[in-house]
Amino acid sequence: MDIHSLYAVIGFMFAAYAVIGNDSVQTLGTFIASNARVVKWYGLWVAASLVLIVTLGYSWVVNNGDISFGRLDAIPYQTVQWYHAAAPLGLVLLTRIGIPVSTTFLVLSVFASTFVLEKMLVKSIVGYSVAAIVAYALWMIIARVVNEKMNLVKKEHRMRWRVLQWLATGFLWFSWLSHDMANIAVFLPRQLSLWMLVGVIGVLIFWLGYIFWAKGGEIQKIILEKTGSRFMRSATIIDLVYAFLLLYFKQVNNIPMSTTWVFVGLLSGRELAIATTYRAQYHFKYVFPLIGKDFLKMMVGLGLSVGMVLAIHYIFEPQL
Repeated sequence: MDIHSLYAVIGFMFAAYAVIGNDSVQTLGTFIASNARVVKWYGLWVAASLVLIVTLGYSWVVNNGDISFGRLDAIPYQTVQWYHAAAPLGLVLLTRIGIPVSTTFLVLSVFASTFVLEKMLVKSIVGYSVAAIVAYALWMIIARVVNEKMNLVKKEHRMRWRVLQWLATGFLWFSWLSHDMANIAVFLPRQLSLWMLVGVIGVLIFWLGYIFWAKGGEIQKIILEKTGSRFMRSATIIDLVYAFLLLYFKQVNNIPMSTTWVFVGLLSGRELAIATTYRAQYHFKYVFPLIGKDFLKMMVGLGLSVGMVLAIHYIFEPQL
């Protein structure tokens, strides 16, 4: 194994942990929060692993060995350098302290040209805005029909909601993987052999098991501090709306985007709608610090990503 292959393996391992540990909170966070008391962690792990196997296997068959669903068409395979592997290491460190930065920007930006980075940024900004507007409009209606500040699902209806939530989470997990697998696959050849596919799936399932065992880790706090996120009915609605938003942007074009930004935009619009509906009990002075904190963390991630890509293009690459 030459040094560049070693960098690729290291980068892949760090990216696999960081993407599963950081970004998966968007899809699995509400699933973990609302099921932790009634289902053992390994039951949730098995369910998520089965969806992962089916999703990657489907992309591998349909796209001739590509597991990124074509998201890397604008980013051809490159010889991996040490600074490429350093990007997901930074993401691992940020994940450990609970900062929900965008893995798309922090990982893919070091491989992408500034032109592609600009397209990724524009698409992500649009994603954040559309998600916030759609969520605000929907929850202005939902909050008047469903009280999401309290878990009022009748006992005889809970099993139906739990089944619906598991189906919604599976659909969302598939939609999310079709976007964010690019952040891991960027370190790999664009066409994988069967044995490489098995190895990749094995590593991802291992990290997935760790995340379920740790109940989401530090990054899970982003979910737990939002209104009603532990309630399976609320979690189901969030998952379905988010899944359809990702499905929509998947059809727009193959340019990668930050699913983190879409998710934060959705939660922001939802919190604002709930605060608007329940002004007497839920004041805006509680909402804006939550929204502002998440937005600030996104900007930190963006700043780090832009700094890294500029350093690579203007400092490190000219020395090679």
